[in-house]
Amino acid sequence: MKSCQICQATDFSLIEAKERMFGTGDAFIYEECNSCKALSLKNIPADLSKYYPDNYYSFGTHNTSSPLLGLMKKLRYKAFTFGISISPPVYFDWLSPLKLTKDSKIADIGCGNGQLLAELSYCGFRNLDGYDPFVENAYNSKRFSIHKKDFFDIKERYDLVMFHHSFEHLPKPVAVFENLANILNPGGEVLIRVPVTDGQVWKEEKEYWFQLDAPRHLFIPNTKSMQILGEKFGLELFNITFDSMDSQFWGTALYKKGKPLMGSNIEEEFNKDELAAFRKKALQYNKEKIGDQACFYFRKKKA
Repeated sequence: MKSCQICQATDFSLIEAKERMFGTGDAFIYEECNSCKALSLKNIPADLSKYYPDNYYSFGTHNTSSPLLGLMKKLRYKAFTFGISISPPVYFDWLSPLKLTKDSKIADIGCGNGQLLAELSYCGFRNLDGYDPFVENAYNSKRFSIHKKDFFDIKERYDLVMFHHSFEHLPKPVAVFENLANILNPGGEVLIRVPVTDGQVWKEEKEYWFQLDAPRHLFIPNTKSMQILGEKFGLELFNITFDSMDSQFWGTALYKKGKPLMGSNIEEEFNKDELAAFRKKALQYNKEKIGDQACFYFRKKKA
């Protein structure tokens, strides 16, 4: 009898989902563990690359800043570390619970075009690596590097490993956490931003949920399953922050209309009042911890 890879339970619910981002309509089956509430794609396609075309949102060339703008970004981050907020970008909030220095070795898994790495370099961080097997070419500069490499092939050790909506694109979450424990330095930290089945939208809309994103999302956890994963490999879950966005509502509504994300104009599909209501509702859902994505912070225990 098949058991859940996270909690070893044997009771599952099946959900049929379709590829909706590009509107191909390809059908897939997900299994939801009725114990830990994690979702897993039942039959992963042999070739996933066709579902990451050249116009996939995270590809392309990262934007660079002029020397003056780069200096301003550096000063803005320094001010933030002293409690002074000057129009802080959202990634400042992502970093604030972490114990980082400018010399911390940081890896961004599924980094795409490396835009976040570029922004961190402007903030003054000096040891930055990105990994993404789907990028067209590797990239190396004085500020950061991008490696066309699978997560399981990483040999370096890091003080921080980040997954910004890339964890759900990896198979075998248990193996991911096992490798994390290997590549983290003692006391090293993990930041995982990921869709979660805690979301009210998932519970209500199921196969139309915007962040189900079949078949690119191979595994979608629940807060319960993430805690189980951390405990298996000595990674303490020390913080959870819900950071879901209004896309959980307008994206799901778009899919229920039978329209793909790519090629659709949200402002033509929904009026200003509807979009404003979606943004307000997303903030409320995060407060109630029923949003459809969250930030998980783990720390490797020191020997």
